[in-house]
Amino acid sequence: MNPLIVYFSQTGHTRKAALYIARSVNADILEIKPDIPYTQQDLDGYNESSRTYKEQHDTSCRPGIKNIPLNLDNYKKIIIGFPIWWYIAPRLINTFIETVDLTDKEIYLFATSYESTIERAKEELKGEYPKLNFKEAKLLNQLDEEVIKAWEKEIES
Repeated sequence: MNPLIVYFSQTGHTRKAALYIARSVNADILEIKPDIPYTQQDLDGYNESSRTYKEQHDTSCRPGIKNIPLNLDNYKKIIIGFPIWWYIAPRLINTFIETVDLTDKEIYLFATSYESTIERAKEELKGEYPKLNFKEAKLLNQLDEEVIKAWEKEIES
């Protein structure tokens, strides 16, 4: 049974990592797309009136997603990828998690970020969804083949 990679990528960095991992672990892949695409103004992290600033600072915000899968029964392992925004996952990831049934799934996380680590994002998601089975989380700014191969062994075990 192949794992499923579900990812959100705004600038292409996370997409590149998702495609690399998909080839490495022979995974199916699905890109999460927001109902309303983000503009450059939406992404201005220093502007308190920007869309992403508001979304990330409102813990109840759940932006809409265009293409949520209806059924994940064919997958035991779900790999979720995202850019780090304000040290956490974009709220689109919360929308995904709350819309699909991830009960009894092994959930792996990966992220890309210019400055942040993935630990806070992982801990926040684990705290929000304590009944889910979160496993490993990796920051994949550099697509280091050795790091991916080691992570692949964790995913496959």
